[in-house]
Amino acid sequence: MSTTAILFISFFGLIVLSVPIGVSLGFAAILAMVFGMNVPLVIVAQTMFGGINSFPLMAIPFFILAGDLMTAGGLSKKLVDFVNLFFSRITGGLALVSVGSSMIFAAISGSCPATTAAIGGIMVPEMEKNGYAKSFTAATVAAAGTVGQVIPPSIPMVTYSVLAGTSVSTLFLAGLGPGLLMGISMMLVAYVYSKKHKIPKVKVDISGKVLFRTLRDSLWALIMPFIILGGIYSGIFTPTEAGAVAAVYGLIVGLFIYRDLKWKDVPAIITHSAISAAVIMIIMATVKTFSYVLTREQIPQHIANTLLSLTTNKYIILFFFNIIVIIAGFFMQSSAAIALLTPILLPILMQVGVNPYLVGIIFIVNMGIGMITPPVGSNLYVACNIANIKFENLVKAVTPYVIVLIIALLLITYVEPISMFLIPEKALASFGF
Repeated sequence: MSTTAILFISFFGLIVLSVPIGVSLGFAAILAMVFGMNVPLVIVAQTMFGGINSFPLMAIPFFILAGDLMTAGGLSKKLVDFVNLFFSRITGGLALVSVGSSMIFAAISGSCPATTAAIGGIMVPEMEKNGYAKSFTAATVAAAGTVGQVIPPSIPMVTYSVLAGTSVSTLFLAGLGPGLLMGISMMLVAYVYSKKHKIPKVKVDISGKVLFRTLRDSLWALIMPFIILGGIYSGIFTPTEAGAVAAVYGLIVGLFIYRDLKWKDVPAIITHSAISAAVIMIIMATVKTFSYVLTREQIPQHIANTLLSLTTNKYIILFFFNIIVIIAGFFMQSSAAIALLTPILLPILMQVGVNPYLVGIIFIVNMGIGMITPPVGSNLYVACNIANIKFENLVKAVTPYVIVLIIALLLITYVEPISMFLIPEKALASFGF
């Protein structure tokens, strides 16, 4: 049996047996090395260490910790109160608040499930109380959470940048336009639904006193994205350092300003963040070993030659790329799918003239859609728990959001300025674009 056959048969066999993706990648690579390549196993340790021996990867545990601290520290409630000032008196106002709050929280957390949990915990009871169907309420917070990894900072963006050799901060810039487009698209769905079902508008006191108090209370939460992104693009600190600053900021605000976070809660939060980060790091380590086998066997080159022999039209290749990635998103978590597919698909796309930053954004948006599609759909499970709704009912209710997000994905894919308009020319020139 060839090395390639050993690699992929063992990998997919382990996946079918529900073995964790990180273990499946590493074990499949070891089997291919032992039975197909006859290379010393010390290569396994060397490649795994090389996969995580990266300063930019340190941003991942920091941003995960920052998001957990801010969720526990009450920042999400302040953001909801602030956004409510603008949308509350519009038809479907609370649904619009859910989407708008998620967009702002996305600029803090970098994670889809974290955004759904933080905003959904506040908005689901409020929306149900004001006449929204439970299924639509859960679908809205689940779909709104998809921007969590598109609007920077983003944990999957860090993963992709390390694998693709792109700048993390530049990829963050590329995510702003797509994130806004996704948010506006979902707001449109929420507005049409609310208009059709005659959802009553919510009366909110926006007197000067209430306005001042809300702005004052939400200020600390609102300036967080500006500290993170402003610090990165002004050159004050790197994305990794920004993650550390965000974690310290979230701790201070939660403990001493909003006071929703208690010292006794901190160890549990750190433990949860460490476990979440460790899962990603294991995947990054084992995918490096998996990629070593791919490279030695020239598998990406063989795939590229086969595909390019059929067509060199980049728009057709982008279409098939989207199909492959969105299917992967149905079954795999974002970081795992990106880690597995980037070494295989990125070289093909670059050969036909697709910018690597655009490839990264398409990856991230596809994975976001995967968060609200079964069977994996992490956001769906989070929303089910919050709203106490059956999974099948939520899948049906979220379908309109999936449709508009796929339309947004196609626009992002084929209208490059949506992603590229903020990227400096010198960043593109470094890849020959």
